[in-house]
Amino acid sequence: MEGPAAVLEAGTTEEELKQILIGKPLYLRSGYLDNTLSFNEHGALIGHASQGSYTLSAIDIEKVHLTKHKLELEGARYGLHFLGALPSEDPTKALDRVRITPKKKVVKITIDRELVVLPKKKKEKEAAKEKRSNPGAVHATAQPVPAAPGPTAAAVQPSAAEPAKLPEAPAVQPANGSAPSSDEKELSSAEEVKAAVAAAPAAERPADPASMTTTISPAHAARVLKEALDNVFAVGLDDRMMAAMPEFWKLYYRAVAAKADYQPTDPTVMRQNNVDQKARLLTTFEPESNEYAQANAVAGMALYHTVIGPDGRPGEIAVARPIGFGLDENAVEAIRKAKFSPAIKDGKPVPVLLNLVVQFRIFSKRTAVTNPPEPADKQSAKAPETQLPGPYSVQH
Repeated sequence: MEGPAAVLEAGTTEEELKQILIGKPLYLRSGYLDNTLSFNEHGALIGHASQGSYTLSAIDIEKVHLTKHKLELEGARYGLHFLGALPSEDPTKALDRVRITPKKKVVKITIDRELVVLPKKKKEKEAAKEKRSNPGAVHATAQPVPAAPGPTAAAVQPSAAEPAKLPEAPAVQPANGSAPSSDEKELSSAEEVKAAVAAAPAAERPADPASMTTTISPAHAARVLKEALDNVFAVGLDDRMMAAMPEFWKLYYRAVAAKADYQPTDPTVMRQNNVDQKARLLTTFEPESNEYAQANAVAGMALYHTVIGPDGRPGEIAVARPIGFGLDENAVEAIRKAKFSPAIKDGKPVPVLLNLVVQFRIFSKRTAVTNPPEPADKQSAKAPETQLPGPYSVQH
């Protein structure tokens, strides 16, 4: 998918920015979770911000305000709540976008702009143009001046032996003894602009005045802003977003792209029903929820493929049925900390693929419980009332 920078082709105006930002399925790259974020003119974060799952990084932009020094955006953050689709199914048809920014609050994002500096040479040309547009001022200074009394024309004619010499204009020396170069003039203009910005009211200044850059080209400044937008936002899950995801999400989306279930990278990994002794979970745990899931009543079960090595340690993990809202990251972290007994085949431990069902609850300190994730093949042995609902009843 294309990012915002690929959409804008011409100059950057507030109206153009509204067209490419408002109502688009944007994600914040790097998963920044703070509600107030500032970026420099290249789209790099200014200061520090907490980070989380991309499933908590969906952004809807509602307001766009473009000023001389920065782009100001307001919007709301959304969480992605998956509803149990397998990779072989279309996950977009089993997905809710849930607003997690409170109604009376907004996410505020500012992106500094590169400053366009008008060189002094150009200023002088514009002044000359203005002077030409006022003929009265030109005529007033163009009247003939009577010649001062002096020798006759014949007296100043050069001789044949001596070539004529034009009178030399008096040299005008700058105060420092050397004429300023065009670069120095432009630098002086840039410093003047920076000084003016530093003296402006705080609300009008860029987020990081000390690091702002300048240019004499409005087209270059527009291009820098477009690149900054692409560094801050992704329109949908583009290639850069995918590349930045943890491996367990990459494996899930590879399976989605292939419309097939996950297959272990290592072809020697066996299935539980092909070994003499199955791998088993030895520890009990319940992955943590988070404030976003608790505030929005996001709970339920998720399924994860886990390769258990011959040493009993979890290796490759892939999301099979995600839940979203940052909970899958918690589940994978808990699985990595768990202990397992390895599978046995012909008296030797072998790598095996184990499917784990993890349950997330709405809890309080009084109702918190500790339940282990369970191998999916054990679900069928339970009573009907405890079996996984809907698509979770499918056997793996």
